[in-house]
Amino acid sequence: MTGCRASLGNGSRLMERWERLLWRKSVLGPTRPTGEKNGRKRSLLVDARGVPLSIVASGANVHDIKLLEKTLDAVVVTRPEPDDENPQHLCADAGYVGKDARASVEARNYRPHIRPRNQEAEEKRQIEGYRARRWVVERGHSWLNNYRKLLVSFEKTEASYLALLYIAAALTAWRQTITIYG
Repeated sequence: MTGCRASLGNGSRLMERWERLLWRKSVLGPTRPTGEKNGRKRSLLVDARGVPLSIVASGANVHDIKLLEKTLDAVVVTRPEPDDENPQHLCADAGYVGKDARASVEARNYRPHIRPRNQEAEEKRQIEGYRARRWVVERGHSWLNNYRKLLVSFEKTEASYLALLYIAAALTAWRQTITIYG
């Protein structure tokens, strides 16, 4: 059985140091973590007001750069053609630093503005009239987090979670349209 001695009388096992079952240490050493994360991640593209334009969902263990192309290609409205007078800018955080991300953004005719948080805060202090733009995406995520069904994902399939995200994004866009025109 377990290698411990029988108790003496009252039915409970003795708990002195020498009476406890000693577990053998693994020959291979401690079990290393695999680095996987539980949960889901959503990549969101919004306009200047924070209205969602595209959403892509995946597992939490996928890096942001791998979702960039899917997010930029999943825009649900037709984009006007950018030109030199009316360029389209794309603001992103430091998770999208790199040649591959910049090439993906430029291939879709956006002007990339990829800055870490501290650099944007420093520019806001130094340049008069400079407006920070990264908060717009956080605002969009906050609006989606107001739907409690999305805050903690209990959905078994990614397709059902993505469908709920689409419904929440449509409701958010509708509410923002009412505030603009109503």
